[in-house]
Amino acid sequence: MNIFIKVTASVAVLAGLSTAAVAQEIILRSSDTHPDGYPTVEAVKYMGELLTERSGGRIAIEVYHSSQLGEEADTIEQTRFGVIDLNRVSLGPFNNLVPETRVPSLPYIFRSIDHMREVMDGDIGDDILAAFEPHDLVGLAYYDAGARSFYTSNTPVRSIDDMAGQKFRVIQSDLFVDMVNALGADAVPLPYGEVYSAIQTGVIDGAENNPPSYLSSAHLEVAKYYTLDEHLIVPEVLVMARSTWDKLSPEDQELVRQAARDSVSYQRELWDAAVVDAMAAAVAMGSEIIEVDKQPFIDAMGPVYEQYVDTPELQDLVARIQAVQ
Repeated sequence: MNIFIKVTASVAVLAGLSTAAVAQEIILRSSDTHPDGYPTVEAVKYMGELLTERSGGRIAIEVYHSSQLGEEADTIEQTRFGVIDLNRVSLGPFNNLVPETRVPSLPYIFRSIDHMREVMDGDIGDDILAAFEPHDLVGLAYYDAGARSFYTSNTPVRSIDDMAGQKFRVIQSDLFVDMVNALGADAVPLPYGEVYSAIQTGVIDGAENNPPSYLSSAHLEVAKYYTLDEHLIVPEVLVMARSTWDKLSPEDQELVRQAARDSVSYQRELWDAAVVDAMAAAVAMGSEIIEVDKQPFIDAMGPVYEQYVDTPELQDLVARIQAVQ
């Protein structure tokens, strides 16, 4: 956390003020791997505007988008050590550090976007946020990242049978690899920047992501079949360095927490609009949007749940989420 004296000591003396009475400005450095204009980036900017207004100009946020401060794995460590104050990250990269985050990262754990929001906005979401604290992080709020679906270049996926033998790029995550393999396909972990050329050259047959990313990455140019299986609805989380949090007064802590919560609805509005626009643009550019029976995909996830929901605590968390209407 960077704290700057808003007026110099000499000016304060001339004004008849002691330096102890001079107001301080708190600048919070926030990291995001997404580009400028992306809903999560804009939401944290909005949070900063709320903080500046509500603190009378004492607190502001500087958002470093487009991985300026590093990729997610690196920024998580920097945030834990207090080098970065705020960080917007998918729950996925936290799976090994914070076991509770594995559950909302599971395939088909959420029945819909509305179900996810109902769960994460309630006591279950609060319990998962609290699980960050032993790891030198303070969980503030959840943002949306939509539903991830498969897209292919040559063979459209109209049923689970069409997954067989196809090679899909996944992020470098054991859970993602095991999920794709359980569907009968072959998972190929690759950096995001290599996906376009890998599809184009036939190294892989397709990939999976949410509609805005399908569009912004231009993957629809080389993979025109987009299958709405919606296998993952993984929330993103905004966390603060515990060391930064502890430097704030209780009043400022409440200002930060409330501004983060108030930014959620703004992010969701932007996200929902981005999904609609992306789907319309994809169709206009020649993509075929395919509806699919999800139940066979869901039924195939049994081994994945057995492997990753491996404690009574996580099993209870799964049951609680599934019970939410």
